[in-house]
Formats: sequence, structure tokens, C-alpha cells
Amino acid sequence: MIESENLNQEEIIKELCLCNGLSYEMVGQEGSDTSKLEMFFLGYPRIVGLSLFPNLTSLTIVAQDIKEISGLEPCLQLKELWIAECCIEKIEGLQECRNLEKLYLYFNKISKIENLEKLIKLKVLWLNHNTIKNIEGLQTLKNLKDLNLAGNLINSIGRCLDSNEQLERLNLSGNQVCSFKELTNLTRLPCLKDLCLNDPQYKTNPVCLLCNYSTHVLYHLPCLQRFDTLDVSAKQIKELADTTAMKKIMYYNMRIKTLQRHLNEDLEKLNDRKCKLQKLPEERIKLFSFVKKTLERELAELKGSGKGHSDGSNNSKVTDPETLKSCETVTEEPSLQQKILTKLSALNERVTFWNKKLDEIEAIYHIEVKQKKKSHGLLIPLLLTELETVGNFHFEEGTRSDDWFNFCYELILSRFCAWDFRTYGITGVKVKRIIKVNNRILRLKFEEKFQKFLENEDMHDSESYRRMLECLFYVFDPEVTVKKKHLLQILEKGFKESETSKVKSPSLFSVFNNVILEESKKTPEGSVFSKDLKFDEEVIKMEPRIKARPKLISLDDKTILSLAKTSVYSHIVSLNLHGNSLSKLRDLSKLTGLRKLNISFNEFTCLDDVYHLYNLEYLDASHNHVITLEGFRGLMKLKHLDLSWNQLKKSGDEINMLCKHTTSLLTLDIQHNPWQKPATLRLSVIGRLKTLTHLNGVFISEEEATAAMKFIAGTRITQLSLLRHSSTKEERPRILSIWPSAKILTQISKLGPHLHPSGNWYLKLTALNLDGQHLFEITNLEKLENLKWASFSNNNLTKMDGLESCINLEELTLDGNCISKIEGISKMTKLTRLSINNNLLTGLEQHTFDNMLHLHSLSLENNRITSLSGLQKSFTLVELYISNNYIAVNQEMYNLKGLCNLVILDMCGNIIIWNQENYRLFVIFHLPELKALDGISIEPPETENAKDLFGGRLTSDMIAERQGHSNFMQMQELNWTSSSIRTVDLIPVDQFRNVCNVNLQNNNLTSFSGLIYLPNVKVLCLNYNHIESIMPRLKPQTHLTNRQLLYQKVPSSGYGQQGISKTNRDIMSSENLPPIMHSLEVLHLGYNGICNLIQLQLNRLRNLKFLFLQGNEISQVEGLDNLAVLQELVVDHNRIRSFNDSAFAKPSSLLALHLEENRLRELGKLQSLVKLEKLFLGYNKIQDITELEKLDVISTLRELTVYGNPICRKMLHRHMLIFRLPNLQMLDGSPVNSDDRAKAEFHLAELQAKKNSLIPVTHCPMDGRSFGQVKTPPIKVTNVILPSGFSHCLGSDVTLTPEVEDKKNKNAGILTNNPRSIHAEIAFQQLRGIGISPSVLSHQNIASPTAQIYQSNQDERRISGSNFPRSNRM
Repeated sequence: MIESENLNQEEIIKELCLCNGLSYEMVGQEGSDTSKLEMFFLGYPRIVGLSLFPNLTSLTIVAQDIKEISGLEPCLQLKELWIAECCIEKIEGLQECRNLEKLYLYFNKISKIENLEKLIKLKVLWLNHNTIKNIEGLQTLKNLKDLNLAGNLINSIGRCLDSNEQLERLNLSGNQVCSFKELTNLTRLPCLKDLCLNDPQYKTNPVCLLCNYSTHVLYHLPCLQRFDTLDVSAKQIKELADTTAMKKIMYYNMRIKTLQRHLNEDLEKLNDRKCKLQKLPEERIKLFSFVKKTLERELAELKGSGKGHSDGSNNSKVTDPETLKSCETVTEEPSLQQKILTKLSALNERVTFWNKKLDEIEAIYHIEVKQKKKSHGLLIPLLLTELETVGNFHFEEGTRSDDWFNFCYELILSRFCAWDFRTYGITGVKVKRIIKVNNRILRLKFEEKFQKFLENEDMHDSESYRRMLECLFYVFDPEVTVKKKHLLQILEKGFKESETSKVKSPSLFSVFNNVILEESKKTPEGSVFSKDLKFDEEVIKMEPRIKARPKLISLDDKTILSLAKTSVYSHIVSLNLHGNSLSKLRDLSKLTGLRKLNISFNEFTCLDDVYHLYNLEYLDASHNHVITLEGFRGLMKLKHLDLSWNQLKKSGDEINMLCKHTTSLLTLDIQHNPWQKPATLRLSVIGRLKTLTHLNGVFISEEEATAAMKFIAGTRITQLSLLRHSSTKEERPRILSIWPSAKILTQISKLGPHLHPSGNWYLKLTALNLDGQHLFEITNLEKLENLKWASFSNNNLTKMDGLESCINLEELTLDGNCISKIEGISKMTKLTRLSINNNLLTGLEQHTFDNMLHLHSLSLENNRITSLSGLQKSFTLVELYISNNYIAVNQEMYNLKGLCNLVILDMCGNIIIWNQENYRLFVIFHLPELKALDGISIEPPETENAKDLFGGRLTSDMIAERQGHSNFMQMQELNWTSSSIRTVDLIPVDQFRNVCNVNLQNNNLTSFSGLIYLPNVKVLCLNYNHIESIMPRLKPQTHLTNRQLLYQKVPSSGYGQQGISKTNRDIMSSENLPPIMHSLEVLHLGYNGICNLIQLQLNRLRNLKFLFLQGNEISQVEGLDNLAVLQELVVDHNRIRSFNDSAFAKPSSLLALHLEENRLRELGKLQSLVKLEKLFLGYNKIQDITELEKLDVISTLRELTVYGNPICRKMLHRHMLIFRLPNLQMLDGSPVNSDDRAKAEFHLAELQAKKNSLIPVTHCPMDGRSFGQVKTPPIKVTNVILPSGFSHCLGSDVTLTPEVEDKKNKNAGILTNNPRSIHAEIAFQQLRGIGISPSVLSHQNIASPTAQIYQSNQDERRISGSNFPRSNRM
């Protein structure tokens, strides 16, 4: 047998030599020179003969039948080994190959990584295509750079690769990795550059099928150059992954904060309920305490009176006459002292009873708080898991509107059987809430197994099988405590295959769940303990019943001496001032012998009058309103102090005062004060006041004193605490978490080696987490110059001092302290995140955040902040959480309008939410860049609704924002043009009473809106709006037919004229309306699209003097009858054809009428214009000279224009007008003098003579030009206001004749220095296509008719609201 094996081995060696080109006969001599051997495809079933090749460095064996690794002991120089596509089942026989650098064992049957510990030089290891389940045995391979484990059965990575820090390439494709959490373990491989989880040559890992898979990997491994065989070295790819991850973190941070806020709101409700329940016991205790202290005073006085006056202590009793009388009557009964003692005993029993009730309520409250936190406690870990899995694991809480909620609800109720629970007295089940967990990872696993099941069952109709699936109810064993971690593991990773549990009823209910609720449901508080209250009354009525004494309001020397019945202050040993109304104690330091002082049940807010009483041993200041012990000093012999039932809050400050000024204190009572940190108060007091023997009536044991000393020692920042709670990592770990970086880094550091103090160790510290260390101050951080991340949450800090040297801080967390002011951080210019939640901040100091150019997250929840003015320059801010503060006015939101990067804002719990109507839409409108408000995403419909509701509203807040103040009383002018204003809402109106000029040109107003309430407006400019009426239209006229609506807009259509005309109806209705805007004198309504003057209701503006309506769609002059003082009316560029009977029906005071650029053909019905001096009729349709003759009725006319009319082409219009209008001074822009009148008379006389001689006009030897037609003189433009950049197009003198302009544009006017003002300038604007500002409309250099009127009127100094005083211009 041995011979055959040797023969077989010899054949194998011969085959080996043959395949590698070696002579078998010479192998003994040549073998030492061979460094490389290869064997492919059969012929080498065992590894033999390698002793013949002592210098072998590379061995390749592929596709052989080798089942074990052996015979490599002689290969001490071997560096590269390939044993691939064989039948190897175990890694072994490599212990001597310590120089091995490359090992390829792919395509074998290896199930475990082992026996590689000594291959410390190994750089490449390929174990792909095996049956390996776990990554292990690689801890010693420090030089490993390339690891291929593809095509195995690995489902977990864990920390198995932490030691392989040199690893650069890793292939885990074709395994069973299904969790993102497993991939985060690869972040501890700093050199990893090539990662493959989804190699096309292998099956896909389940994790690769999850959403955001690539984003997750690229965010956590930013150094990757290749990922899944693709090049990912581009910077844009990494930035995209980082941006996506940061958005996820911000989103889940917002959701978690929202959950925490809801929890705090629930806890606040529980606390309110507790306070209501405690109100009755507290009132009872206060009542009994008052009676008790009164009886004790009576008893002391009674004993003192029995002893006589030999003892100085009798002087300490309150001996007013009333008291003496009552004492005399009481002492007549021999058992008075015994009765007092009996009543005191009964009172003590009642106080004990009600104190017990208080403790019971407090205990129930703590149980409720614990349960409430437990119910919320699961949601935050679920959200964190959702963040870590990038949304592949997510949950939603159901409501009645969800179909799945109703399905589950009904299913649970249908499965409950009362018979099974009858022994427990349970008759039904109440479903409080249902949380739906969507786990994409488990869903993929289920789908895979379900598919395999279908394949095994040879079924192809999967839908029919899905309908057969049943719900599984998993209930925890009530006898086993279920940890939250265990439940989360089930939700995230699924059930263990062997895990089962039975349903037991006690797990469904809690004994204490509804105690407070049931108490609150009872009848009013007075009857909750009706028997006890009745018993209380009996105790109060017990004998003796002490008569009430008159209360002292003040205390002076005379009062003290009269109370003490002595003239020497030093004789007063005891002074009882219980039950008065004192708030001050004057000159109490004179009582040098005072040992006992009782000032309970008074009105003291501080004890600064109690000082330098060096012999005082007992002080009772209970049941007052003391808020501070500041000024409380010089009481070195004080042994007993009662401060219960006051308003003390700042534990640190008050304990410091007691430590400094009461060094002999033995007993102290500080119960029933609203302390800020009640949980650690007892240990703090005992640890600081070392002489105490009793605290709050409870004896202090040695064990408690020792624990308190240890507690106090831990409240200081020492070198040891810095080392324990710090980290030296230079970069923040790339982890999807919302927790502070300091917390994350210090937790990671605890898992690694601890830092030892050596040299400048403090300069290495980058992260410090001192949460929950009960610190009273921040000290010993002066040398931590490189500190980047720090957290001091849940301590007793009252100031932010001690951080001045930490100027490199990037994150700072100070949640859960007692800080009242933000200070000492203005130099932290690198700060990116700042959190100061749950403190006592009252404001944000100016300029604190101005230099923080990288601050993007600020959290100030649960404070007392009233203003946001300190954030105006925090331009980099992205997240702002400021819920549950005292922000009340909507002006505060304007402080955030400049923060264009702000996308998340939380304002819940602030007063503004209730004060501001439509608060949410208000904030969305003013902060358009927001993506989420108060924990709720902002949807596009909300943005549109906000624009509809608040867009175009001119409010007091907007004006205050532009002015920088809200003192509207100084305003005289309101100038707000081109701002898309739709409504005006100025509240309070009384503050705008000095506004006299308003310019809202070029907006979207449809009515005068809130302007009608401004009492003193004289000039109002509303050109280029959409004014339909003075008052806003309330309801659309839906009762009108389409034809009637058409007639309403275009009366010339002929439709809708049945019954009483709409004009008459409007006249009848508008005449009865009361007048408004009594001060308004000048009104500009040009270019508003007005077609109906009656709808405007201008008759209500009774004091209007100047009305400008140019550029509208007006076809009739009507609705102006009540404007009795109107002096100038401008209706140029409209659609007026003629005047109806109601146009100028009443005698008018009109001085100037502008009708140019209309469609006038007739000039009748102007006879009521008895005062008219100026009439402008240029560019109309007047053809017949008889129409001009109708102007004879206006005898006062001094200026007239008719150019641009067809009549101007005839010969006699000028001479006729000059002849018939004796007072005319200006015609078509040319002055009329005596020569003109003479020529007119001559020509007309000559014409009449020719007519009389029957000579036809057509045969006249004179041409038409010389006969009757006077050439219209050219108009010279000498003063034209042009926009900048336009003046170079024209010279200084521009001469335009009416004929030329008429050819160019019949609807265009000419801006001149003589005849026209507004209508001419608007015409020039239309000619050039240029917009004109309001100030141009009445420029001082243009001698317009309106300007002339103003110059002649002594009461008016300015025209049309354009020459506003600059001092008040906004």
C-alpha cells in the first residue's frame, strides 16, 4: 500500500514537472532555482513534492480535486498561493507560510475563516464563492488591503473588520447583507476606496434593493473612489449624497422635536391636572397651619403670662390690648391649656392627613408621567431607526380616516372573547391607537420565502395564496419584563423562528392608568372628600376659638417697642409677627438679643431686612412670597430655618446664600417651593450645608450625607471628568443621527482606548459631553482651545460663563439648565449648531449672532423669549426651533424675513398662534422660502392660499417694517407704488390721522378699501389700479342676465334696458348714501378701466375739488351732482360721445373741464356750467360749427382748445369762436388779443357782406387759406420732463404743429408750458410709450390749469399730491 502511494506520488511530481517545463530527473538540482509553479485542470489531486522547491514564492493550483491544504511546510518563502476551484473545506496548513502576501481560495467549500492568525504579512485574501457565514479570524491581518468575500452566506458585518484599518478593496457581493446598519460598520475603515456589494457577476445583496442604497453608502463612505464597479470619484456625486443625507437629518430632527413637544404638552396637561387636584389639600394645609401657628402663639403667651414678668422672654409676646382681653376671658377656664393642646393635636392630624393626600397625588402623577413617557418613548426610537434606514423602515400612526386602521380595529375587537377573560373581570377591549410599521427589509425577505414556498408547492397563482394569508397576533408575556430594545429588534429584524408567546390578560391593562382621570371626573372638588371636609370644619370649630387680631401693615420702632412692652431693644428675645400683612422689617438689626423670630403668613417677597441678628437661632418665614434670599446675611447662630410655602426657584443661588451666612444651621424646611431642579435638590442642600441634621422634617442619615458629598464632588469639572467624557477624534462621524456630535463621539470613545494625561493632552480634546453631571458652573476649560463639540445638557447652570477660550466650537448644547441670558459666545464664529432648550431665556441680545457666519441650526424651545430681533442678521440660519416661548406680536416675524436660507421653523406654543388670525398662512406668506412650519410640511396649495389671503395687503406691520418703527403719528405722507396692493388694512386707524397725502399708484386696488377710514387725507392718487367703487363690492350681482351684465359694462350695446334704467336706480341709491372722506380734495383715478361713474359713488366725496379720470372707459358724465365744490374735472382719453340730461343738471362751481381725446360730436347741455373758465375739447369728433356756437351759454369761458377736431379743417371756427366768446383769452394754445378780435369781426363782416351780395363763396378770388381759415400756430414745447436716457433724442426746442401730430396719432396730446398739465403729459407719454411717475403729473415747472388754480387759491399750496414734503416721505 505504501509502495503504491509512493508510486502515485512520484507520478504526481512527474506531472507537476512536466506541466511547468521541468525535468523530473534534474529536479533535485534545478528545484532550488524554481520560484513559480502552476497546475491547471486535474493531474494534481494532492499537494506533494514541494520540498523539492525550497525557494518557491508562487504556487497556483486551479480546478483540482484537492480536499485539504497540506504539504506547504517546506515553502517558507511562499508569497502568493492560489488554490481555487478545488474541494477545500477548511483553511489549514498555512501556519509556516508566514511570508504569504496573497492568498486565493475562491470557489471551494470553505465554511469558516480560520487559522490565518500568523499570516501577518497577508495583503490580498480572496475567499469568494464559498459557504462562509460569518466574517471572523481576521483581527491579526493588519496589512490586509484586498478582501473578496463575494458569493458566500454572510448576513452580518459587525465590528469584525475594525482591526483591518489598511483595507482598501472589499467585495461582499452575492451575500445576505440586508441592513443599512451593517454597512455603517464600514465607516471604521479609513482607507477603503473600492467597495462592491452589487457586482454584476454575483447575486444581489438584499440591501442593494432598498431605497436610497447608493446615497446611504456614499454619505457614510466619502472616500470611496469606486462603488459597485462604477467610478464615484466625482465631487458632484459626493455633494449630492451629502445634501440628501443632511435633508433627511433635518427632516427627522424636526419630526422628533415635534414628538418631544407633543410629549411636553401632554406632561404639562398632567401637571395642570395635578395642580388642580392638589389645590384643595394645599388650601386645607394652609388653613390648618395658620390656625396651628395662631394657637401656638396663644399658648406661648399664656405660659408667659403665668410666669409673670420676671423672665425677659415675656417681652417677646404680642401684647396688644385686644389680645390681653381675650387672654383674660380664656384663662377663666381651668383647662384652657389642655384644650389648646388637644386642638393642636387634632390640627396636626389633619395636616398629616392632607400631606398624605398630596403625596398620593404626587405619586399618581409620577406614575402617569412614566406611562406617558413610555407611550411616547417608542416613537422616537422608531423615528431614529427610520432615519438610519433612510426610510426603508417607517411607521405611521393610524386614524379613523385610514382604511387599514379601521380594518385592524375591527379585527382586534372581533378576536376578543369575553368568556376567556371572565375570571379576570374583563368584559371588553379598548383600542387606543394603532401604529403601522412598514419594513421594506422584512417585506423583501417575506417575498423571497413566499416565492420559494410557491415554487415548492408548484403553484403559479400567487394572488389566491395571498388571500389565504392570516394575521398573526404577537403578545408579550406579561410575566416577563419587555425591554424597549427587544421590541425594536423585533420590529426591525423580525421574529426569531422559535419565539412564541401566549396571550395573558394582565398585559393588556394597567392598574394605575386612569387614577387621575377618574379623580377629575368626580363631582366638584368640594365634594371629593366631603366627609373629610366636614371633619375639618369640626376641628376648626373646636374650643378654644381664637379671635382674629388686627393685621399690621408696617412695622416701626414704636410698634416694636409697644408690642414688646419694653423700652430696651436688647431685652427682646422672641418676636412673633405671624398672620399680618407685613412686607418690610425696618431696623430689625437693633434687636441684638433676638433669638426667635416668626414672620409666617405675611407678604414678604425677600428677607433683606433680616440681617446681622447675631443671636437669632430660630426663624419661621413660611407661607410668604419670598422669591430670593439675596440680602439675607449675618445669621451665624441660626439653627432652625423654615422657608416652606414660598416662591423660591434658583436652588444654586439660594444654597450659596445659606452656605455663606448660616454656618450653624441644623434644621431647614424648603418644601412647597417651585424649585427649578427639584430632583437633585435634597442632595445638593445636604452636600453643601454640612451642619444640617434635618431637611424638610426628615432626619439626614450618614449614608445620605455620604451620598450627598459624593454628589457634590461630581458637580465640578475635574481632569478626571474631562478624560472620562471626552473624545479626541478630529472629524464628526458620518452617522445618520440627530443627537449632538459630542454625545455620539464620546460614546464611540468609550468603546475604544481611554486617553491618558500626558503632555498637552488637553489640546487633543475635540469633543466633550458633560450631560447630567449636575454642574453649577462651567470651569477648567481654559486650555481646551481645540474643542469643537460640547454638550452641557441637564445641569444646574445659570450662566454661560467659562466658554470664552473655546472659540473653535462648532456645536454647543446647553439644554435643560437655568440660563437666563445668552452671553459669552459672540466670538464663536465657527458655531454651526446651538441648542439652549428648556432654560429661562427672556430675550436674544442684539449682535450676539451677527458674527456667526456658519450658524445653520438654532434651537431655543421652552424658554421665555418675547422678541426675535436678535436674529435679523443670522442669514445662514436653516433651522429655527423656538416653540413654547412668549412671542406674541406678528411684527416679530418680520425679523426673519431676511433669512433667505430658513427652511424649517417651529413656533408652536407661542402666543402669536392665538393672536394672529390665519397664523400659519401669515407666516408662510412672509417667509416664502420655508419648507416646514411647526413640524408640518408646507404644501403648494398652502402657499397659494397664503398669497391669496395676505398678498397685496398694505398693513401697519408692512409700514412699520419699512420705516423701522411703528410711530405712525409722525407720518404725513403714504407713498406705496407698484407693490401689487389689493387691500389696505391700517389698524389702528387713529394712529394714521396725520396722513394727508396718499399715493398708491400702479397697484391692484378695486376699491378705496381701508383708505376711507383715514380722516385727514387731502390728496389721494390711485392711478393705474382697477378701481370699481369707493366701497368694496360685497357680493357679485349674480341675479343679472348675461345681456344685463353686458349692458352694465357697455351701455351702448343696447342690452338690458328694461324697466327702470340701471342709471336711474344707481342714482336713487347713491344719493341716499352718507358722505365719507370729508377732507379729501384731490383725487386721481386715471387709467383704472372705469366705465360707470355711478358705481364709483363719487357723490359721497362732498368736499372734492379736483377729480382726475383720464384714460378710462367712461361713456357718460354722471353721478357727480353732489360735488358742489368741484373746481376741475379731467376726463380726457375716454369714450364720451355726448352729455345726457343728468351730466350737468345742477348749477356747478366747475372752473376747468378736460374732455380731450374723447368721441364728442355734440356740445349741448352745458348751460349749467355757469362758472366754467377753461374747456379743453381737443381731438374729438366735432364736425359742425353749430356745435361750437352752443358754447355761447358759457359766458365766463377764458381758455378753450378745439384742435384735432374735424371742424378745424373748416375756415371760420377760430374767428367765429373769438367773435362769439367775448371773454376768451386763449384759444388752441394761442393768446387772443384785440387784433385777433378785430380780424375776426372783419372776416365775419366780410363774409356776411358777400353772402348778402349773393356771391358764391366758391367763386371768391381769395383762396381758402386767406379767406376765413386761420392757420393754427405752431406749439413750441419749451419744458418737457423726459425719463433719463431719453432727453438726447430731442433737442432743447421741439416744434410740433397740431396738424403733424394729428397725422401721427390722433389720440396723442402735447406737453406744453401753456395750455395743459396732466392730460397733455399723459398724451406725450402715450406718444413716446413711456410710463410717467406720479411726481411728474403736476411738476412745478408746468403751468397747468390745475397749477394755475392752486396758485390763485390762497388756501392751497400744492397740487395733486405729487409735491409731497420730503421730510415725511417714506
